[in-house]
Amino acid sequence: MPTMADVARCAGVSVATVSHVLNDTRPVLPHTRQAVLDAIDELGYTPNTLARSLVTSRTRSIGLAVSAITNPYFTEILQGVEAEVLDHGYSLLIADPHDDPVHERKVVQLLHERRVDGMIVAPSADPGELLAYLGRHAVPTVLLDRVVDAAQPFDQVCAENTAPMSELVAHLAVLGHRRIGLVAGLPGLSTSGERVAGYQGGLAAAGLPYDERLVVHGDSASAGAERATAALLALPEPPTALVTANNAMTIGALRALRDHGLAVPGDIALCCFDDFAWADLFSPRLTAIAQPSKEIGARAVRVLLDRLADPDRPIRTVRLPCALVHRTSCGCPEEAVVSG
Repeated sequence: MPTMADVARCAGVSVATVSHVLNDTRPVLPHTRQAVLDAIDELGYTPNTLARSLVTSRTRSIGLAVSAITNPYFTEILQGVEAEVLDHGYSLLIADPHDDPVHERKVVQLLHERRVDGMIVAPSADPGELLAYLGRHAVPTVLLDRVVDAAQPFDQVCAENTAPMSELVAHLAVLGHRRIGLVAGLPGLSTSGERVAGYQGGLAAAGLPYDERLVVHGDSASAGAERATAALLALPEPPTALVTANNAMTIGALRALRDHGLAVPGDIALCCFDDFAWADLFSPRLTAIAQPSKEIGARAVRVLLDRLADPDRPIRTVRLPCALVHRTSCGCPEEAVVSG
């Protein structure tokens, strides 16, 4: 098995120069770096990651803790994280906190004990213990998708939530809807609160009153949304349009509407926050807010790497814009969607 010394002889450089190329511990001239990389490729040299971590105090690994990895939204975020991590020569360790504060704290501690250089975490609705642990151990961390108190010393990356939800509600109001229901996410999550605020803002902009009976919580899950939608439909004056606050809840709402024999959009209009791959395959096609999921994941990695390179840089929160994907479940005819 070739050694670092073999690589140095093949490239015509010192062992120290090979080490600097492998570990990015000192600038190396481009032609020298290329000679080392060519020698590594020619000899089939594989760096000893464990030994390198002992020298540099870095494992070149990142921990990712996100719940519901099977959710298409988080699957795309994972793809963005993984591609960016590998592009920068890091490895990725993944854990699912299940949106449970106790389990969340446990899996993050396990990732920390594996000596990851930093973490990307989507916090639960009650992240107090998690944040205390990360702060106490000074773990370089980027909070993903959900924001916490600005006083917390953590970088954060997430999508815009309030304005896109307002846009969705305003669109339904323009179509003549006056009773617009919202199936909101799990209480306590920042995304849930911001989307409810956006819903209220959209009503206000359209001159419509806020009726708290039209807001029900589906707890960010399909089964919860199915129950919540049934509750809305049981009102003396049920909504004529419905907005779901994530893609899992869209599935639950569709089940409830089917069970009640209601057609979309003939009997009730439906829009959702979170686009997903098969939303265009439903009949009718689902009008949705599309989040830049892969870019959210990739940006979180870049923000974390910036933090690792400069631990004293100012804390920042990065918000990425969303897009309204106009289809037909809102009640617009196909020709209006195509021309729009």
